[in-house]
Amino acid sequence: MMGRLTQGVPRRILIALAVLLAVLLLAPWVANDYVLTVLILILYFAYTGQAWNIMMGFAGQLSLGHALYVGLGAYTTAALYVHFGVSPWLGLPVAIVIAAMAGAFIGYLAFRFGVTGVYFAILTIAFCEFARIGFDHFRWVSGSSGFFLPVANYTRNDLWNLRGSPAMFYYVMLALTVVAFLICHWLLRSRIGYFWQAIREDEMAAKTLGIDTFRYKMIAVVISASMTSVAGMFFAFYYNNLFPEQVFHISRSIELILGPIIGGIGTLFGPIIGAIVLTGLAESIFELLSALGWTPPGARQVFYGVCLLIVVMLLPDGIWPPLARKLGLDKSRDKTER
Repeated sequence: MMGRLTQGVPRRILIALAVLLAVLLLAPWVANDYVLTVLILILYFAYTGQAWNIMMGFAGQLSLGHALYVGLGAYTTAALYVHFGVSPWLGLPVAIVIAAMAGAFIGYLAFRFGVTGVYFAILTIAFCEFARIGFDHFRWVSGSSGFFLPVANYTRNDLWNLRGSPAMFYYVMLALTVVAFLICHWLLRSRIGYFWQAIREDEMAAKTLGIDTFRYKMIAVVISASMTSVAGMFFAFYYNNLFPEQVFHISRSIELILGPIIGGIGTLFGPIIGAIVLTGLAESIFELLSALGWTPPGARQVFYGVCLLIVVMLLPDGIWPPLARKLGLDKSRDKTER
């Protein structure tokens, strides 16, 4: 399996990835809790960015309501754990099925009736808002009052129930991010990946070539929704509290998609680069401002806006494509230029 995944990938990329993985594996041994928290956030946004990238970057379907799938994964696994004592790993398949069904319903409704482009994006926002309003009145998960997971002081890490130290959560998120990267790499090099890219570039031409565009767009939506729901499970058990206004808010969806946009839509490394820039650099700047005693309100949103403006004006393809050319990797098969 690994042989097929690495086939055709330049040796220096494999070495660089191996070194990076080794550094990440050793990080908890040298990093303090603050740095570890920042690394967890970077990995979280890298993972969700990869999941969203399947839908938009690979298949060309713009979703601005991806927080819906995060929320469904979070509430499903958390409710099963709190009410029935079900391990999040056992509740995860249920969450994935629910998120996949939601994605399939939205996709079917849109693609069957020709809702595309910006109208499809608006449709995804609408369903995310429906979910927010619905969960606001869903008493089984405490509605707008917030749903809280029990927190205890553990003397040991309980991986089965996702209760433990920041280091444990870090390794869980690292494993999920690596798996997501490998899945996206495999999908991009597979037959379905080439079909997605054909649909993204020119859907009418893809239809003319005999590609079942409806089927393959549906597959992209279902896979993307399913992967995003896994991030929802992590979100619930890491933060231990869920509020509909927080989880399903459109700002949550925007946070998920900024990484791939800034890093490079349709590339494998784009979501990772974007997550590092948005989260790592932002936290460094805010830490510096805090040390200087100046923490202006809305600074984070201003920083995101500035990053997006710079990328749109100077790097319309994102950071990774020109960086790959600088490194002599532009001919590698680990990316797809838009």
